[in-house]
Amino acid sequence: MHPLGSPIVLAPMAGEISTPRLVAAATAGGALGFLPAGYRSVPELAHDLDELRALGVERFGVNVFTPGADAGEPAQLQEYAQRMLPEAQRLGVAPGRPRADDDAYSAKLELLHDRHGGVVSFTFGCPAATEVAQLHAAGAEIWVTVTTPEEALIAQAAGADALVVQGLEAGGHRGYFNERAEIPDYGLLALLALVRAACALPLVAAGGIADGAGVAAALCAGAVAAQLGTAFMLTPEAATAPAHRERLRATAPTRLTRAFTGRQARGVVNRFMLEHEQHVPHAYPAVHQITAPIRAAARAAADPEAINLWAGQAHSLAREVGAEQLVGELLAQTRAALHAVRV
Repeated sequence: MHPLGSPIVLAPMAGEISTPRLVAAATAGGALGFLPAGYRSVPELAHDLDELRALGVERFGVNVFTPGADAGEPAQLQEYAQRMLPEAQRLGVAPGRPRADDDAYSAKLELLHDRHGGVVSFTFGCPAATEVAQLHAAGAEIWVTVTTPEEALIAQAAGADALVVQGLEAGGHRGYFNERAEIPDYGLLALLALVRAACALPLVAAGGIADGAGVAAALCAGAVAAQLGTAFMLTPEAATAPAHRERLRATAPTRLTRAFTGRQARGVVNRFMLEHEQHVPHAYPAVHQITAPIRAAARAAADPEAINLWAGQAHSLAREVGAEQLVGELLAQTRAALHAVRV
């Protein structure tokens, strides 16, 4: 049996893209699926758990955002909120107001301790060793997203069971433990080699993987599985907004930006990113809260120039097929690619 149950992992795409229906379809195809807890309230997360189990899925993961808020400078936040006024007025909304917010971290851990004995993964930092021990006692397996060998060692010391090794190619937010630090950015293959040399935990490769050949490459580089997100964003089960789907279909460059949330994330380049990137303060989740009403209104208006078009560098390889079919094809492609490179 595969050590993680499957060499294909469905990434937890926060912002309502990863639905229980998507997780169930990917699981039916043979993947290990993840629900996102990020940006979900505790009752919403509980509902997602119930819905996924009602769909017959027993083994799955849940991803939690580790708190590590960067409050930013109040004057800079006020200036950025003022800068957002024309964007907001054009869409008939007001900018949001920053507030203290740890994404209900402790309450979500309590819920998962009581009701989820599967995999719990963490992004934006490493849980405390005591938190890892408590989840272990409830039967959970702990994964931590890392972007450097140093982060990998911290996660190993805290008791993690596996590491999600996130290369620079990945779409969405970077999983840095400390966004303020001077952090080297590694491509996936280099990072896999460095983390593999630093610690002995199982590695799950993430970043720019969109086909079976990419999965096979990650396995050959020392990973036990590959985590794919963007590859699933055009599936009918994903709740990807129509304007977002439109841009994913095109061959277009991606870039890292803080303009939407105050934290580095990779998305397809658009007007909002280009106009505001040089002015955004280094503050998460405050910037996310300021721009959230604008992005929601832009999604409703099908305006791709004012929303965060999160996507990995290989987004043009995403296909519009059902998630179950996609996983089956990925597994077949992976076996064929591994067979072709045998020596």
